[in-house]
Amino acid sequence: METNEREQKVLGYYGLTNLLKDLIRKGWLDWNVSRERIESVAEHVYGAQQLAIAMQNIYHYNIDLYKVIFMLAVHELEETKIKDLTYRDISREEKRIMGHQAVQEIIEAYGLKQSIEELIFEFDERKTDEAKFSYMCDKLECDLQSKLYDEEGCVDLDNPDNLPIDKERVARLKKEGKSWSDMWMEFGREHVPFDRNFRSVSEYAQKNNLHILRKVPKK
Repeated sequence: METNEREQKVLGYYGLTNLLKDLIRKGWLDWNVSRERIESVAEHVYGAQQLAIAMQNIYHYNIDLYKVIFMLAVHELEETKIKDLTYRDISREEKRIMGHQAVQEIIEAYGLKQSIEELIFEFDERKTDEAKFSYMCDKLECDLQSKLYDEEGCVDLDNPDNLPIDKERVARLKKEGKSWSDMWMEFGREHVPFDRNFRSVSEYAQKNNLHILRKVPKK
């Protein structure tokens, strides 16, 4: 490489991914989460990685945890270019195509190893044990964040402007005594292939106060 080319590539890639620190998660914007600071994509990535560490250590999954952490670190790389699009913005297939194209452009522009691109594609295909585990961490982390926001009263379901989904469905669930995070977490368990352990953590989180649980217990 020419003089300073390596430095430029390192700093260019760092600067690009640094954008994820300021990219607010679209799902929270859709729900008009009312809070001084709302989770960024970078914070979600961090949360998913920490959840992976906890799940592997507590439940003893036979997986390559280093690979999982690396996979989670780069799985949102596409969003530096296409932003955080949800199914309300674009179809899953359209997002996959756009995302893969964005990843390929980034890999080529900064001279990154092809293995990084392969790791992202592996995550999207969800066929290996590490990819399945990473996907469950990615989805459960989102559900747990909804519970934390709900406990802080960040979403007002009585405000029609805060309802990006079918208002009749929300009204029905409210009549059943369901909270915002109840809807979010139950939807996750219905549509994400959580295994027994992830499902158990989700169910326990739904029934308990996460702000209390996250305090380090006294010996």
